[in-house]
Amino acid sequence: MAESSNTTRSLSLLVDKHVEYIKSLDKRQDELEYWMTEHLRISGIYWGLVALKLLDRDSALDKQQVIDYILSCQNTDGGFGGHCGHDSHLLYTMSAVQVLSMYGALDKIESSRVVDYVISLQDIETGEICGDEWGERDTRFAFIAVAILSFFGALSRLDSDRIVEYVVRSMNYDGGFGSGPGGESHAAQVYTCLACLAILGRLDVVDRERLSAWLAERQLPSGGFNGRPQKLEDVCYSWWVLSSLRILGRVHWVDCSRVCNFVLDAQEPDSGGIADRPGNVPDVYHTCFGIAGLSLAGYEDYPLKDVDPVYCMPIECIESSGLRSWINNVPKSWSQEKS
Repeated sequence: MAESSNTTRSLSLLVDKHVEYIKSLDKRQDELEYWMTEHLRISGIYWGLVALKLLDRDSALDKQQVIDYILSCQNTDGGFGGHCGHDSHLLYTMSAVQVLSMYGALDKIESSRVVDYVISLQDIETGEICGDEWGERDTRFAFIAVAILSFFGALSRLDSDRIVEYVVRSMNYDGGFGSGPGGESHAAQVYTCLACLAILGRLDVVDRERLSAWLAERQLPSGGFNGRPQKLEDVCYSWWVLSSLRILGRVHWVDCSRVCNFVLDAQEPDSGGIADRPGNVPDVYHTCFGIAGLSLAGYEDYPLKDVDPVYCMPIECIESSGLRSWINNVPKSWSQEKS
């Protein structure tokens, strides 16, 4: 990957730079990358908005323009595509629901259509959830389906017991989770499975000690985390690993100050944005999860909003949506005890 400027990097959060970087993303239509990522447009808005919300700078985006665009991406089947005219997929439907929720605009869509779309993607025999009509299955989609329905108070429409059974079948000897039964443990899949179980109130099936240890081992000497053994560290795992440890009540098992330094060192000091690791080109995906990781790590030099480790949205947005944030819903036995 190409390197960015050699300017000395700052270990302070470059708030104004990041805000300007996110604002500029929709204006770079003369770049090939803009058109090559068209299918991710709706998720890009979610990533950018989460970052801005956590920075308390969401006024940088035109709220009504964003809402109108999101609504234009809904299809006749009730789901949302990654861009206007694209096929529906659970990933983009989740991003749409989250953006509308953060803007207090969920009432702009007919919830029953979205719910029916999600329900249509569950395999009644196995409990597995497909990402779209073409049938790809992944533990990510189980979480997404559960999360979407929770926004609409429609969890009873899913066969939750079957989903839990599917997630349990995807658990490995190391305590982690894969993309499905037999899949290698990966930090991102751990997050989706834990978040799914947290919403369903079934974290009792998790081997908390073993999984917490596996997650803590993801921290490398740089302070950053990798997603699985023998891989490079990456800023996005500041979210996937820390959110999982926060759900498990074990954030104190890692060195959060080093996590913060790793994320901050991956900032682009000239144009703004955060890259996957120091010296690389930034993107909105890593900017979002880098800032979310800083929030979870307790970064103190800027008043970041608290992020919910289950929904990856500011806690205040979760609560205003009528949901109960995980931060205020941790089992007493899973509190942040020092051990």
